[in-house]
Amino acid sequence: MNTEQKEPFYIVGISVRTTNENQQAAKDIPALWQRFMSENIAEQIPNKFSNEVYAVYTDYESDYTNPYTTIIGCRVNEIGNISEGLVSKRIEAPKYKKYVVKGDLANNIVYNKWLEIWDEEINRAYTSDYEIYGAMASDSTNAEVEIFIGVN
Repeated sequence: MNTEQKEPFYIVGISVRTTNENQQAAKDIPALWQRFMSENIAEQIPNKFSNEVYAVYTDYESDYTNPYTTIIGCRVNEIGNISEGLVSKRIEAPKYKKYVVKGDLANNIVYNKWLEIWDEEINRAYTSDYEIYGAMASDSTNAEVEIFIGVN
């Protein structure tokens, strides 16, 4: 397995507590993305490290089949005064297994990769997993998104 060690970092954004049970996350996460985009949340985040957008999956109750928190936001240099309604989270630094998906975001390429990940035999840490939407994802019809899965 090809893994990378990452440094801890902070994320600031908006969040929802959800579950994959009964396809609830398939409703909650797109709604969170819609809110992030329509309310221009990225512009409200102070001390941004970059303009990359992160989708973080954390605070797992046990594994991906149970409740967890999704945060959509940006990596920041420091946690300062954040606006009301935003949340912050320190993303710890276990080892990560990296995946890269390429294609049209409208064709659920990221979700489909998660379906594959859930079926893999991976010794997952269930601390924090995340996706990075950087410059290579700006063209949604020909996007490249990195997915990092925390592993033991």
